[in-house]
Amino acid sequence: MSQPKEKLLALKAEYEQRVENTEKHLFKREEPVSQDFAEQAVEMENEEVVERLDEEAKHELALVNAALARIEAGNYGECTSCGEDISAERLNALPHAAKCIKCALVSKQNQAKNKQSDKSTIKACSY
Repeated sequence: MSQPKEKLLALKAEYEQRVENTEKHLFKREEPVSQDFAEQAVEMENEEVVERLDEEAKHELALVNAALARIEAGNYGECTSCGEDISAERLNALPHAAKCIKCALVSKQNQAKNKQSDKSTIKACSY
């Protein structure tokens, strides 16, 4: 389990650096807001992109930390849904994978169905 742990620790360091950089950009901004309205719009769009990058890095960091916890608990490589082994190929490609490919696909399909259901509900309510 040394190699997966090393990969996860490298990913953790990368994501922590990303979070630090995005938060530095978001919260420690030193330059004043532009006087030009068009420039303000561009600055706000840029801020939104940086916020999404920050959210993504924090999410990935949480996945990596959960995988490191599974290593410590001795159940790394075991699907958290069905208990079967996660393939070595999947773990090599996605070291923080918590689910086998079969369970991950089912989870993704359920999420897509829920989003579609939510859109239908919103559409029905808007009339």
